[in-house]
Amino acid sequence: MAVGKKPQASKPAKKVAEKSVVSIPAEPSEEGVARREESSQRALPLFCLTTLGVVYGDIGTSPLYALRACFRDPTTSAHIGVSHDNVLGVLSLIAWSLFIVISLKYLVYVMRADNNGEGGILALLALAQRRGRAPFWFASLSIFGAALLYGDAMITPAISVVSAVEGLKIATTAFQHLVVPITCAVLFLLFLFQRRGTRRVGLVFGPVMLLWFLTIAVLGIFSIVRQPSVLAAFNPFFGLKFFLHNGWIGFTVLGAVFLVVTGGEALYADLGHFGRLPIRLAWFGLVLPALLLNYFGQGALVLREHKVAHPFFDLAPHWALYPVVILATMAAVIASQAVISGVFSLTRQAVLLDHFPRVGIYQTSEEALGQIYVPLLNFLLMIACIGLVIGFRTSSNLGAAYGVAVTTTMVITTILLAAIARRVWKWNLGFVILLSGFFLIIDLGFFGANILKFIDGGWFPLLIGGFVFLIMTTWHRGRELIWDRLRKTEEPLEKFLAEIKRKPPVRVGGTSIFMSGRSRGTPAVLVHHLKHNQALSERAIVLTVETQDVPHISPNERLEEEELSEGFRRLTLNFGYMDEPNVPSALKPMARKDEAFDLEEVTYYVGRQTPVPAKHSRMSRWRENLFAFLNRNSVHPIDFFHIPPQQVVELGIEVEI
Repeated sequence: MAVGKKPQASKPAKKVAEKSVVSIPAEPSEEGVARREESSQRALPLFCLTTLGVVYGDIGTSPLYALRACFRDPTTSAHIGVSHDNVLGVLSLIAWSLFIVISLKYLVYVMRADNNGEGGILALLALAQRRGRAPFWFASLSIFGAALLYGDAMITPAISVVSAVEGLKIATTAFQHLVVPITCAVLFLLFLFQRRGTRRVGLVFGPVMLLWFLTIAVLGIFSIVRQPSVLAAFNPFFGLKFFLHNGWIGFTVLGAVFLVVTGGEALYADLGHFGRLPIRLAWFGLVLPALLLNYFGQGALVLREHKVAHPFFDLAPHWALYPVVILATMAAVIASQAVISGVFSLTRQAVLLDHFPRVGIYQTSEEALGQIYVPLLNFLLMIACIGLVIGFRTSSNLGAAYGVAVTTTMVITTILLAAIARRVWKWNLGFVILLSGFFLIIDLGFFGANILKFIDGGWFPLLIGGFVFLIMTTWHRGRELIWDRLRKTEEPLEKFLAEIKRKPPVRVGGTSIFMSGRSRGTPAVLVHHLKHNQALSERAIVLTVETQDVPHISPNERLEEEELSEGFRRLTLNFGYMDEPNVPSALKPMARKDEAFDLEEVTYYVGRQTPVPAKHSRMSRWRENLFAFLNRNSVHPIDFFHIPPQQVVELGIEVEI
């Protein structure tokens, strides 16, 4: 209750409840879509440039290590020989992997599945829920696919940066023993920088990556000119011949070939930042040609000189080696930054959808919504990346751990998208089976080749993914049980108001806001407050914060307001799963409209639920203990919703689960 205010007589209650509800449109208006498309067209060149830095950093740095891994994969018991047919075969597999997996599957097919413009594997889950509750298997696969991305995010910065720094060993043997320390220092500075935000450095991401793609294209062209016969690898016959000639060993090479498409999921995840058109234009206009030219240039060099130690850096003339190493390191840092930012965004989505414990999430830019910082994850990622570099030491060894998580996620995406095509888009069943089966054969081929790396390091991302999946599912299940228990014990708000009218409590001046996790029923914190204090403020607001299955809710559609009797009002604040849930900021429009509503004077009443085991629990004891641990250590709701702590009264509530 509000402290230090003298009790006053209550005002006459309103006889009839009045409603003023702002509805949220399911789809954007035609006029709004037209304005957004016109604005996007004007900004298209800038979007394409920015896309190079944010979307294509991961796949753009693959030439540093992918082709070398095909011939020097430490997990392959017998390395393939550097022969004419083998080189052309590997190049053919690389080229057609880029054509089929990235160009056809992701750029054409997967990007159709957007949730109001937002992409990513959790967007698939939200899209499926438009037709009602998603099946259990669908939700489980979506969450597991999202969990695997955390393991990928730990390996990508490590392998990208160490691959770039390894170029120093070619320039001079003095750096032979300094690759690991330099890599660790670069990674430490990268993660240290996260707290300052990426807005300023983001302005140079695009131009640096533009220079990077132009550079690798030029290096490739000069090498191809000296060995033009390498262009014959565009014929898929050489890829088929490679498998027929090398048999089982040829199949294992697919695990290394897959490194050229590991940024595929990033294309889909970043859909909401730029839209389909800039991502597609950047790919077909620059990224794909540059990658192909560089891979074929490396292949031409291997054919000429039979050198596979560092074919990428061997393309550069001696005088340009140091500049290329510096540029490669910058590109690797940018690729790492994109992955780190993606994990931060994924975490915010999962938290708002109640699939992940509440963690501290800080906005680092007032202008850019996507610029956020998650301290706990940043620290854990830093420790994991540096530990991986120290443990594996070389990019070739890290390649053994890389790919397993991404191939698994790609298989999951294909399966989920087949369900979306049938369930949401209503595509013909035969066509869905044919199309999904084609992509699934390729995905499973890559998955089978990568799972062979399990013992050599592939276990790491799967272990991380499994651990995160356990946390996400335990948290979501525990929260479901809490809300189910509260729903069964709470009484209808209409009944509560009728009781207040029959036996009016002491009313005091001011405004109280009672936080409620549900948009119906009487909040437990309101019942406990009245029971223990025997008083209510003149103006009482029941406030619910809800996260919708859309990425963003516009500010003028965020607030739902319902006037009730007995001085009560019900408010619902709607946020998208990519929005920042700032409650005081969202209430400002109402404060401007209502002079009696002073945001700096209101008192927020918040309940902290403490889960306790029920007599007949619906969760195993070890998961109960895990959920209780997560609940104790999650960020408090008042911090997560940016509520001023000096205006909060907290009441503890035990809930059986």
